[in-house]
Amino acid sequence: MATTRRTRVRKVPLWRWRHNPLKRRSDRVEAWIVLAGWTLALAAGLLAGTAAGTQVQHGLTARRAQVRPVAAVLTRDAPRTPVMTIHGGDPDTAWASVRWTGTDGRAHIGRTRVEPGKAAGARVTVWTDGGRLVTRPATATEARVRTALVAGVAGLGAGGVVLVGVRPACACLDRRRLAEWTAEWERAGPAWRRRTSG
Repeated sequence: MATTRRTRVRKVPLWRWRHNPLKRRSDRVEAWIVLAGWTLALAAGLLAGTAAGTQVQHGLTARRAQVRPVAAVLTRDAPRTPVMTIHGGDPDTAWASVRWTGTDGRAHIGRTRVEPGKAAGARVTVWTDGGRLVTRPATATEARVRTALVAGVAGLGAGGVVLVGVRPACACLDRRRLAEWTAEWERAGPAWRRRTSG
């Protein structure tokens, strides 16, 4: 029984830039398009990533500057069972009513997440923007992680859009080469058939 050997095609790095007498004009055009596409993708990725990261970093820094921690007191016992919301949050906390003194010197009352089962009168730390309760701002480490994630996603997205935009141009060149090859074969085919039949 005859066995067939599969030949493995080895890809040559930078093959589009190597000298080859069979290289067509469309091959050279494609090489420049691919080079320009990767260069633009890298530049767009860096610009988008930097812009998005800077925007997020400024936003988180501004928020940290606007809010401050304040000592508050529970006005009644906190539920013993932790409560989860559709927005997530810390699963080991429960909603409870607290009272605190604002920057205006007046007493304020609001609801915040506290440790389950805390008794009324217990002291807790809450975050306010002056008059109302807000969530704890991101720490410097959390801000760096968020900034890096947003910058990475934005950079990859922008670069990916550019590379996806290059594909139609390469596909168009492929169709053109196929049409040229078909036309060449139609011209050369009859001569081949005459030779083989004669």
